[in-house]
Amino acid sequence: MAGHLRYSGLDDTSQRAALEDIIRSSPLLMEVLAGLRDDGLPDHLLVAGVIYNLVWNRLTGRADLTGINDIDVFYWDDSDLSYEAEDAVIRRLAARFRHLPLPVQVRNQARVHLWFPQKFGVPFAPLTSSAEMLGRYASKTHAVAARLERDDRLTIVAPFGLDDIFSFRITPNPVLMNKPAHEAQGARAKSIWPELTVVAWDHAEAAEAAPQNP
Repeated sequence: MAGHLRYSGLDDTSQRAALEDIIRSSPLLMEVLAGLRDDGLPDHLLVAGVIYNLVWNRLTGRADLTGINDIDVFYWDDSDLSYEAEDAVIRRLAARFRHLPLPVQVRNQARVHLWFPQKFGVPFAPLTSSAEMLGRYASKTHAVAARLERDDRLTIVAPFGLDDIFSFRITPNPVLMNKPAHEAQGARAKSIWPELTVVAWDHAEAAEAAPQNP
């Protein structure tokens, strides 16, 4: 098996341990995780690209920040759904992390249903947590997040598991009509990490429509 696939097909416990080792070995990710914890941002998660792209970079011998444009952070706070409240959080954390080599992009997941239909033209049911948003990503592979707890435990959230990440496979998630996003993100990723396989959206739709065994 190729070296970059050495964690592919392993059990979930082994893959989670491998991901935790990679995250903890990154000074950048650990600084952001500790900063978010110290800030007290409610229901916060470090999400998506900065995690799975780091994995792909480490397993293929590329520089840690290859292909990573920003650091995405979710939080969930329904106490004030105004743009102004979210903007205050964005500004506060931008100041906290302004010395980092990448911008930190912070978004309140309690507000997504307010702007998603206007931006993408499809309805969007309100979320009840930051983790719930992971299940609505266009690609299952991207649904990964981490949080550093008060006791220094690392919580990893991966509703579809981690095998797609460690198998270098971008798998669509047809829960929403996000085919263009899946295809565009997949094409960009493959141009940076040619080791990737991008599963066609139509394959996922066919699997969803197939009858299930009782």
